[in-house]
Amino acid sequence: MLDPKLVRSSIDKVAAQLKLRGFVVDIDKFNALEEQRKALQVKMQELQNERNVRSKEVGLAKAAGKRVEEVLKSLKDLSDALKKQEDQFACIQAEMETFFAGLPNIPHESVPVGKSEEDNQVVRTWGEPKKFSFTPKDHVDLGAPNGWMDFEAAAKIAGARFVVLRGPLAKLQRALIQFMLDLHTREHGYQEIAVPYIANADSLFGTGQLPKFKEDLFSVNGDSGQYLISTSEISVTNTVRDQILNADQLPIKYVCYSSCFRSEAGSYGKDMRGMLRQHQFEKVELVHIVRPEFSYQALEELTKHAETVLQRLELPYRVVVLCTGDIGFCAAKTYDLEVWLPGQQRYREISSCSNTESFQARRMKARFRDEMGKIDLVHTLNGSGLAVGRTLIAIVENYQDELGRIHIPKALRPYMGGVAVIE
Repeated sequence: MLDPKLVRSSIDKVAAQLKLRGFVVDIDKFNALEEQRKALQVKMQELQNERNVRSKEVGLAKAAGKRVEEVLKSLKDLSDALKKQEDQFACIQAEMETFFAGLPNIPHESVPVGKSEEDNQVVRTWGEPKKFSFTPKDHVDLGAPNGWMDFEAAAKIAGARFVVLRGPLAKLQRALIQFMLDLHTREHGYQEIAVPYIANADSLFGTGQLPKFKEDLFSVNGDSGQYLISTSEISVTNTVRDQILNADQLPIKYVCYSSCFRSEAGSYGKDMRGMLRQHQFEKVELVHIVRPEFSYQALEELTKHAETVLQRLELPYRVVVLCTGDIGFCAAKTYDLEVWLPGQQRYREISSCSNTESFQARRMKARFRDEMGKIDLVHTLNGSGLAVGRTLIAIVENYQDELGRIHIPKALRPYMGGVAVIE
């Protein structure tokens, strides 16, 4: 959430900054709400002052032995009027809170201006796409014929956009998860954390999934206010909700493996083939909680850590900085990592690394006390390190041979019991 003080003092400037990301601020609505809020505050203050005067009159009248019935009636009328004004003020405040909650984050000044993903900018590339002496297959044609990927069984069990992995690909997925966790904990200094796969509405509000993205979530037990997590960022980041951390506790760096669940509302027809866009998928998530002055340094570090996974697996990729029109609701700046998929002959997103600055922290009331005793909001960052299913796809497609065998990257062989080829 943006700082309400900033919005109130610079609504036109904030609107101009958010317009860069394609979001139109309803300035007229905001100004109308502000005028009502201020008018009600003035009226409440006047009624409170008048009530205080009448209360003193009652005391003086009683002390003088005078009748106080009329003054008491007037005092009750004032209290009733004040209660009515307070109720109206509470309604306006709720509308204001809804207005603020609907505003996305302001893009960082370094974010390129653009309208869509077409305007994203490639920052760097690593590795060269492999040239095959044959036409490479996609992951479905490599994994489905022998039952390693079974979409029919998954559809029977759960419906469309699920997969059953068997045998060597089930083992490969497990190997990838362990490899990523080991890399991030042993070499990158992350603390491993395991969290619930169900989150309540307060948690989802804190990290920005609610109320805007409710349709993308799977609700648990109807109106229970609980949802399956769409990313472990939700659960992990909310571990500091409603807390004041000490300065020496920062930075906090968590790595978390979890299953993730997304309804993919509105995305039907997109990436329907295979494992690219599933309702359930596995992910290793990286979360940083830092002091404000270090958050952009942390963003570069987090992105490099995600890149290291791809480099160790020797998968060609590129780093893309998202333009203002393509960054997520909470993000001030985002790098996407896009891995090369021979089966599609294109780069596809495999990780998204974002700095939300204080946007999530303000929603969560996540703060820290500095060395001088001053309390300030932390900055939160998150990124996939990596999306496991898409990493599996990338390995299957990049390491295939003409016989349809899958060669295992050297970094993964210890996790595969020394297996070098799946055939």
